[in-house]
Amino acid sequence: MKLFKFFLIAVLLAGNQGYVFAAKDDAVSGGMDLGGDAIFDDKALIDGYTEKFSGESKDILLAMVGDDSLGAYKMAAAVRVFTKKYASETLKAEKSIVIKIFLRRLNRSDSAFVQVEIMHALVVLDRYQYFQSMVPALILKMDHYNRVVSAMAYEGLDDVLKASDRPREARIVFNVLRKTFFLSRKRLGKVQKPNEQLQHKLDILRWAIKILGTQELKNLPQEVIGLL
Repeated sequence: MKLFKFFLIAVLLAGNQGYVFAAKDDAVSGGMDLGGDAIFDDKALIDGYTEKFSGESKDILLAMVGDDSLGAYKMAAAVRVFTKKYASETLKAEKSIVIKIFLRRLNRSDSAFVQVEIMHALVVLDRYQYFQSMVPALILKMDHYNRVVSAMAYEGLDDVLKASDRPREARIVFNVLRKTFFLSRKRLGKVQKPNEQLQHKLDILRWAIKILGTQELKNLPQEVIGLL
């Protein structure tokens, strides 16, 4: 009898593997961020939901972003798909409504995954209004202990910076990185080979210097110049 019960439980668990992932997603929606070595692969789950939602309409994606019960992985994926497919094509009359939806979610979400995707989306939607506030926040997210969050922040920054040659934007990026590097200059002095997070910062710094000019090097800590 005990053997039968064990077999029955095993069958039920095998048949409900999808619900395990759903439960995990619901847990993260409550604001629990896991480290990069978590059993569940954050990146794989977000990428999977991104692919799943890739065919959804603009209205469906916005409805998902407005749903307080939606898990963080699904929420982040919905925002990402909207940004890629619709943000740059959103008409001026629609933008204020969409931005309100995203700001509401940003203020309510404790998930770094969701926060990073929304910060990126807001810059794409209205670069002039949100670059100055959201890009520094994304730069800070690059130091997040969760490697997936850090990588997502860099990818969002890379997307908004790669097509830009605006000195105003380069100055904002340079000033944030300069302050960050001065605060960590003692630690940087011991670095021989930059890790992925530091290399991403150096890549963004090079972008800013390319626009502002090499004279800006004198405003950086010597430890950073050596790494460049």
